[in-house]
Amino acid sequence: MARARIVVVGAGFAGFTVARELLKLARGGAEIVVINPTDYFLYLPLLPEVATGILEPRRISVSLAATLPEAQVILGHVDDFDLDGRTVTYRDPDGALATIGYHRLVIAAGSVNKLLPVPGVAEFAHGFRGIPEALYLRDHITRQIEMAANATDAAEQAARCTFVVSGAGYTGTEVAAQGVLYTDTLVKKFPALWGKPRWLLLDTADRVLPTLDERLGTAADDVLRERGVEVLMRTSVKEATADGVLLSTGEMLPTKSLIWCVGVRPDPVVAGLSLPLEQGRLVVDEFLNVPGHPDVYAIGDAAAVPDLTRPGEITGMTAQHATRQGKTAAKNIAASYGQGSRRPYRHHDLGFVVDLGGLDSAANPVGVPLKGLPAKVVTRGYHLLSMPGNRVRVAADWLLDAVLPRQGVQLGLVPSEAVPLDSAAPNTGMTAAK
Repeated sequence: MARARIVVVGAGFAGFTVARELLKLARGGAEIVVINPTDYFLYLPLLPEVATGILEPRRISVSLAATLPEAQVILGHVDDFDLDGRTVTYRDPDGALATIGYHRLVIAAGSVNKLLPVPGVAEFAHGFRGIPEALYLRDHITRQIEMAANATDAAEQAARCTFVVSGAGYTGTEVAAQGVLYTDTLVKKFPALWGKPRWLLLDTADRVLPTLDERLGTAADDVLRERGVEVLMRTSVKEATADGVLLSTGEMLPTKSLIWCVGVRPDPVVAGLSLPLEQGRLVVDEFLNVPGHPDVYAIGDAAAVPDLTRPGEITGMTAQHATRQGKTAAKNIAASYGQGSRRPYRHHDLGFVVDLGGLDSAANPVGVPLKGLPAKVVTRGYHLLSMPGNRVRVAADWLLDAVLPRQGVQLGLVPSEAVPLDSAAPNTGMTAAK
């Protein structure tokens, strides 16, 4: 290696940000290499809008070649790390193994679906972690409504019109809130189904959005109930079958649709490092360094970053943390080469936004609680500012959705076997977590 080579594993929020910042700081003085399964950065917060027909998938898929033009982007899944030899082994899309060396390594491998030992879930639930899952879910919802319209049996019709979302966190709440609007649009073509779609949102927590400001949870809960979503707190899935879902309350819900949004877990590739873990995430210090390996950094969902604002805790698995950790890691890597001084990662919450579809959102920018149309303006403005590309196309799709009916058709591009709930087998997890 004639000049410094910095290898970034993963191009989600953390990996993309650190690569972009390193390119600015290096100014051509270092080789930046990004290893990622896809050639795009996925803007995950807008994935529910792909699943419900508002946005086309390419709108939230930002080209790495266009936004990181001076970086070398390698398509592949990382299989192994040799920290002593300073090499990374990856498998390319054709299945061939290759090895690349590094001077500095940034592990930003992201996360995969969180699995629980619930019978039948792995076989019958639908995950929600990337473009394939979103496209499959959109087809699945559309297909269930169309098949319900042709069903001659009332029980079958009711089952196909029932949609169960497990997990009332950020993703599950948005999926349920926007999903009910989508099915309301679909059934307009079928008068016999008017009023038939049934959406349920389950969680073992006491309230919707349990990890966010209670005011956000209350605002979201009000919107969900106004739209007819059945919000069942302190309730979980006990068993899933091809014909329905057994709840912890003992109730059996006939359904063909169990949408699994219970959370995420770090990509299993980090477990193969044989390094200390906390909650499945690589232990790092406040400078985002892996202890004992000064040339290795870990950020985002893959890292258990100490939360200096809450001693004894680690930062949450959010895009906000991942993005800011990426910026801090880039500065600390530059400092390791004598450019500036390293700094600890310290982050103060700037608030969250939750898009509930239609004209409704919930937001608390810098702690100010908002709901309804004002929150909608803040939410969409935030997303447009946060996206590293495709802003005009996203805004255009939003405008078209406001004035034209959605196109509820099946594309049939993604079969069910292509989107297993266990998204880590085979390893497909190097995407950012929300």
